[in-house]
Amino acid sequence: MKNRTRAAFPVVFAFVFAGAGLLLAGSILAGTGAPAQAASAQAAPKLTATAIQIDLLDPGDLPIPPEFRVALYEYLVASVERSNKFQHVYRSGNRAAASAPDLVILHTTAVAFKKGSEKQREVTTVSGFTDMKVKATFTDRSGKVLLEKELEGRVRFMGGNLNATNDIAKKLFTLIGESF
Repeated sequence: MKNRTRAAFPVVFAFVFAGAGLLLAGSILAGTGAPAQAASAQAAPKLTATAIQIDLLDPGDLPIPPEFRVALYEYLVASVERSNKFQHVYRSGNRAAASAPDLVILHTTAVAFKKGSEKQREVTTVSGFTDMKVKATFTDRSGKVLLEKELEGRVRFMGGNLNATNDIAKKLFTLIGESF
């Protein structure tokens, strides 16, 4: 019995090693093929603008409390300013935005909202989650959509309910970095 076990070990090891080598070679060859080149050629060009105006959240038909709307708006303004992608960041209603030559307007529309319970999260850690989903739309002055993406903010374990709005602002910061 011992002789068979010792003899089987090198054979099994050789098969495993050869299989791993084939998988590695296949993944390298697949990464340099024409589909990868075509995908990179289809990448959208970066948008350019020197100014952005951030509009207030449109809650739609969802019963979003005012503190969530204000927190999201303030986090979005701070996030866009921190990105340093725009020379001017205008708030909704700022009249100086009318004179900006290449203004981009950020519209946010609530898609889904579920207010959780901080107390429930602290006690159970498996319930009381806060979820918020927002559609961020970048348009030019004429209303032409330049970029549109849904962003989701969540609070799963510890933290205040308003941290969902901060999570959305962080994702918007990443989106701006990739798109502008």
